[in-house]
Amino acid sequence: MKKYNFNAGPSMLPREVIEATAAACLDFDGNGLSLMEISHRAKYFQPVVDEAVALTKELLDIPEGYEVIFLAGGASTEFCRVPYNFLEKKAAYLNTGVWSKKAMKEAQLFGETVEVASSADTNYNYIPKGFDIPEDLDYLYICSNNTIYGTEYKEDIDSPVPLFADMSSNILSRPIDVSKYALIYGGAQKNLAPAGVAFVIIRDDMLDKVVRPLPTMMNVNTHVDNDSMFNTPPVFPIYVLSQTLRWLKAEGGVAAIHERNERKAAMLYAEIDRNPLFKGTAAKEDRSSMNICFVMNDGYESLADEFFAMAKERGMVGIKGHRLVGGFRASCYNACPEEAVEALVKCMQDFEKMHA
Repeated sequence: MKKYNFNAGPSMLPREVIEATAAACLDFDGNGLSLMEISHRAKYFQPVVDEAVALTKELLDIPEGYEVIFLAGGASTEFCRVPYNFLEKKAAYLNTGVWSKKAMKEAQLFGETVEVASSADTNYNYIPKGFDIPEDLDYLYICSNNTIYGTEYKEDIDSPVPLFADMSSNILSRPIDVSKYALIYGGAQKNLAPAGVAFVIIRDDMLDKVVRPLPTMMNVNTHVDNDSMFNTPPVFPIYVLSQTLRWLKAEGGVAAIHERNERKAAMLYAEIDRNPLFKGTAAKEDRSSMNICFVMNDGYESLADEFFAMAKERGMVGIKGHRLVGGFRASCYNACPEEAVEALVKCMQDFEKMHA
């Protein structure tokens, strides 16, 4: 039976990337060694990192004056590294869910941390708007897409202070104006690679603003100065990341994948809104194109387990919603094909015929 992978992360990767990686695990670049056993100092691995940096800059249209590095770990380490490096007096956080709250908790260890806006009043089902941004901040921090609640920033914020963003779950899924950000980071296990590597895009002027003496490994300058090679990098996920970037370029780049993502999201949201058995959980204007959350409609709550079982029987994997929201979540990252969304929509329609 064909499987349709809707896992929120680690998530689906393009088949071409998996096949290329499988081949490299047996013989990397014709060198007779597995990707999993080569030295990161080997002359044939440095081009992998260089290509990943170049493709990231090309696909995101990153202007001059920015660095791209790859670090072991994921976004959770950056929750700490960011304020450790850059919070001297005061930082502001937009609280849109679990991940921004976790980041804010880490920041409180290093300086004054203010919550400029929050959507906690309705269980984070919308993106706050119309808030004031103080001008005495070291930085303003956002999480651009919220995997648990299915909300997403649709436009880049105009900020009078350095804007930092956790883009773990929607990087390279839509065009962004990188020049509006001083720092972008994320774990790669949503749209880029398996778990184990984080990406960081940082504006050069921020490198002079590190505010305190730091342990060597926590200082962002360490990794910029050493081109991600200060210590042994996560070779395997960086290779997969580079292959995913190749795939994305071949698919037409970010603009083309954005159009595809919007078609997928529109298809599934249209069915959620049409089908009397289901309802969406996020405010319509803030609905994520990456993580589509829905529950059984009023009066049909008792059917949730039955629908989940039916979806599972039809090959749907990973559609169970997060415990903080419940219901269902279809994560439609870049590699998710339209065929998978069509199969889920058909399942919902057939379930309606059984019960409506």
